[in-house]
Amino acid sequence: MGDGKLKSARTVAIEVLNRCDPRSNYAGSILDRVLHETSQRQRATDLVFGTLRNRGAIDVVISTFSGRPVERIQGRLLNIIRVGVYELLYSPATEAYAIVNEAVESTKAVAGDRQTGFVNAVLRQVIRHIGNRQVPLLQANAERTVPQTPSTGCEFDTGFLPDREACPMECLSTAFSLPGWLVAGWLDEFGEESTRRICFASNRRPSIYIRPNRLRTTTAALTEKLGQAGIDSEASTDDSMIRIRSPRELVQLPGFAEGEFTVQDITASQAVAMLDPQPGWTMLDLCAAPGTKTTQLAEAPGDSATIIATDIDSRRLEMVKENIARLGIKSVRTVPYENLQSITAEVGPFDAVLLDVPCSNTGVLAKRVEARYRVSPEAIRALVKIQAELLGTAALMLKPHGKICYSTCSIQKAENSELVRDFLKENPAFELESEDLTLPLAESLDHDGGYAAILVKRTTDH
Repeated sequence: MGDGKLKSARTVAIEVLNRCDPRSNYAGSILDRVLHETSQRQRATDLVFGTLRNRGAIDVVISTFSGRPVERIQGRLLNIIRVGVYELLYSPATEAYAIVNEAVESTKAVAGDRQTGFVNAVLRQVIRHIGNRQVPLLQANAERTVPQTPSTGCEFDTGFLPDREACPMECLSTAFSLPGWLVAGWLDEFGEESTRRICFASNRRPSIYIRPNRLRTTTAALTEKLGQAGIDSEASTDDSMIRIRSPRELVQLPGFAEGEFTVQDITASQAVAMLDPQPGWTMLDLCAAPGTKTTQLAEAPGDSATIIATDIDSRRLEMVKENIARLGIKSVRTVPYENLQSITAEVGPFDAVLLDVPCSNTGVLAKRVEARYRVSPEAIRALVKIQAELLGTAALMLKPHGKICYSTCSIQKAENSELVRDFLKENPAFELESEDLTLPLAESLDHDGGYAAILVKRTTDH
């Protein structure tokens, strides 16, 4: 069970999953409180998030091959079985017997001997029907194979997934544990090939990228520093970001305490790059927390702009302050949301407003694992109202020729291009300078999905 009093990764993961209902709370915050109880932090994290991302497919496998619907399996046993099936399906390097043994040990600890027989039997039934734990997808029978990566899958001896040709939506929704209506919308808009890629990206183990703080270091210097500490990394194609290849806790990476980098996804970093903030501009970041884009706004023009950062969540605005302090940024002033009017009167109107709105997170389903359980057409409609109101607020705060950078981590057109079109119809003083929709990707330099648009206010004489 690990050394001394430490728990196994699996024990910690099961405790977290027992306490997490992805519709109402967050696995990450529960995990953070108990992660110190194991020496296998990386594995515990993977077991929690991997099981939650793939829970739909895992439950179908359990029900199909154990002959017992998951609703009829006792809650605390269900998560032990789910974690075991997750590893059987998605971690082919871990030996099957080791997975079963650990699950049996976990069951003994929480439920006693009688239940261990049941858990053992269910996992052995699943193993009995697995033909090959890792097979090239091109050679596999689609109805028998749960996809793992864009090139591999776990193949069973019996077909149990919906027919890919006849029912692409049901097939993708089941195999990737995603809501059917969401997949149907993607198929409609992006076609089957792109939708498959979105599904793989939504279930990937996401890479970690860091953005070097230009005020304190360079990409080359930071890459070298990481290398000297034995951390494998690679720079992105445009050299603006570094991908961390060696799993390590971020706060322990060299350069973190010295403020030499910020964690950020490649796609998320593109919005500020499109805005291209200039020295001397006055800017407002309206939904600033936790401050990742705020600090990018400050670093891009060399800390020589004037930036007001606010957020309706005062607790999360504290995180913006912490980030600014760690990175040594001087050009940002955090302001409570209720004081925004008076500050705007004093500092504004602005050259640019950054509006990174609350959204459905459909571009970042791999990282925000709970989003797939919460997203619904009604939730999106409610978000669109909030997004439109925020965009209206931002529009009132600009100088002539000023710019709004509107961004989301969603790939739904209702929150992106359609919302921007509606805004432009109602606000003829604005025009669209550029927009960019990025779909999430699982291959090579993997990244999230997201949208950004730059809207420019013309002079008032139109």
